Formats: sequence, structure tokens, C-alpha cells
Amino acid sequence: MEGASITFSFFLIFSGAAVFASVALYTRQPLIIAYIALGACIGPYGLSLVPDLKLLSDIGHIGIIFLLFLLGLDMQPRALFATLRNATVVMVISSTLFLLAGYALALPFLPTRLDALVVGAAMMFSSTIIGIKLLPTTVLHHRHTGELMVGMLLLQDLLAIVVLMLLMGGDGGGSAAALSLLSLPLLGAGAWVAVRFVLLPLIARFDRFHEYIFLVAIGWCLGVAEVAQLLGLSEEIGAFIAGVTIATSPIAQYIAGSLRPLRDFFLILFFFSVGARFDLGQLDRILLPALLLSALVLALKPVTYRYLLGGMSESRSLAWDLGFRLGQASEFSLLIAYIAFDRALISQDASLLIQATTILTLLASSYIVVLNYPTPIAISDRLRRD
Repeated sequence: MEGASITFSFFLIFSGAAVFASVALYTRQPLIIAYIALGACIGPYGLSLVPDLKLLSDIGHIGIIFLLFLLGLDMQPRALFATLRNATVVMVISSTLFLLAGYALALPFLPTRLDALVVGAAMMFSSTIIGIKLLPTTVLHHRHTGELMVGMLLLQDLLAIVVLMLLMGGDGGGSAAALSLLSLPLLGAGAWVAVRFVLLPLIARFDRFHEYIFLVAIGWCLGVAEVAQLLGLSEEIGAFIAGVTIATSPIAQYIAGSLRPLRDFFLILFFFSVGARFDLGQLDRILLPALLLSALVLALKPVTYRYLLGGMSESRSLAWDLGFRLGQASEFSLLIAYIAFDRALISQDASLLIQATTILTLLASSYIVVLNYPTPIAISDRLRRD
């Protein structure tokens, strides 16, 4: 993609996003839906005004990396470990149930058991972006609800790494996944040492120069993300560790505030690419199973989380709140669909089924949360919180 085409693509995406967002706000719709709809309209399967999505999709992925970095900036390490312990049992039981339910529903509609198994695996995860983006900042950073959601999403991210390693690693996928997870504490320890003896002294010396702090923060986030990928972990996990290791610094909140507009810039590209990569012309082939699977996910996940969290002595209102906020498929589900199909492990119908279910549940879940629970982008003034 040449420079001129990148500029033109950015013009179309952000000008179009402004138009679609205006319509969404006038009609009281969540903004995320506007970005996905824009991708479907002007992407390669719509008007084809933005035909090449590879670079834009990669750029949009940076938004997820920054999202996890900002999340880490507000998580104290001691509180994080306590939260992970509490969330482990819920994650294991719920993921097993979602895997089996997705497999059982998809099996009659797909040619092989492996197709159905991958579909079931893709349904185990909830969207980090939807969960965190729609949670009020004060709840996310300072309350038990936010801590519990973060713990569950992080454990799901680790499980997603295992699934992706198995898909990409062939016969050696299990051992590769195990080695990757063993490298997690090594990455955390190395990042802590670098922050303690290099990063914080530099920040303390030059904290008067705001541009310098901004550059150091971006370099640290992306650097640890790249190291994590080299170790077989995900870039998202690396970015989160980068944030946690400097969360105790007084400069953490300044970094978080300065990076939020940059995060939103890249997340718009991410949601645009989600809508643009789905071939609407093929939807009729998997429409019925996609609707059934979407209904299953939207109904089963909130109920499952409600009773599992209730069993941990969490309040009923908190359990329902988290259940609906986590009641969708994930951006990891899309990645599983792309990788498994590219490696000829699943059929095109299975890949399309995962993509369609993920998009449908992202859309429906956004509506449910925005219309019924406090969010930063709520349509009602009564529910708008930040």
C-alpha cells in the first residue's frame, strides 16, 4: 500500500467514522457499532473503497496493545495476584462449559468434528475491548468489579495463547505453549528490573519534559510487547506487564491520561477492520447456525457467570453486571478463525461461523450493556459514567 493510498484510506475511515458516529448518536446507538458498520460498507466486501486491509488491521491491533498497557497502569501487583486467584476457578469452569456448548451446537452444521471443536474453542473467550471500554473508569480502576473483570480477562488471554500456540504449532504446539507460559514470570521479573534500575531513574531525571515522558511510555509499552511475542506470549500480555511494572510510579496516571486519545485512534481502525474483513456475500451459508450460536453465547455467558460468581459470595447485582459485560465472543475468536483457516485446519464455513458469531455478539452485547448498565458512552444521562 503506497503512502498516498494510506492517506486516502485514513481520510475515508475517519471522515466516514465521524459521519457514522453522528448518525449513531442521533439515533442513540453505541459508537462501536458505527465503526463496524463503516467497515462493512466501504471495505472490500462492500463498496471496496478501502480494498487492502492487511496494513490497516495490523495498525488497528496497536489499539488493543495500548488498551492493555493502560489497564496495567492502574493495577497494583499485589491486588492483581489476589484477583487472579479468585478468578481462576470461574475461568476454568466457564471456559469448559462454553467449549462444550459451542462444540455441540456447531457439530450438526459443519463437515468435521475438528471444525466444531475450533468453533467451541473460539467461544470460550470474552472481548477485552468491549469489557474494558464499556466499564466506567472509576469502577475499572478503584472497585472490586473492575479488578475481578480484569483478572478473568487476563486468564482468558493466557488460555487464548495456549489455543493459538496449539493451532500454529502442529505436533509441537503443546510443548511450545507450555514453554511460553513458563516464560511469563521471566518476562515479568525482567520488566520489573528494567523499570526499577533504568526507566524510573530516567523519568525522575527528565520528568519536566512531557514529550520525553510520552515517548518513553510508548517505547516501553511496545518494547515489552515485542519481547513477549518473541517469548511465545501475546503482545497484549506484554503490554499489560509493561503497565503493571510502572503502576506504582507517581507518573503512571499522567501516562495513562496522555495515551488515551492515541488508544482510541487505533481502536477505531481495529473495529473498522473487524467489519471490513467479513464477507457479507457468504453470510447466507452460515446464517442459521450463526444466529443460533450467537443466541447461545448471549444467553449462556451471563447466566453462567451469574451463578459461578454467586458461588464465590459475590453479590447478585455484581454477578449479573459482569455476566452481561462479558457476554460476547472475543477479538481472540476472530484471530482463531483467521489462523485456523489459513493453516487449512478448518473449513471456510467454520471460519465464517466464528466471524459472524463474534460480530453479532459484539454488536448485541454492546447494545445490552450500553442500554442497561453504566458506561462512558451510555445513551441515557442516567447511565453515563466515566
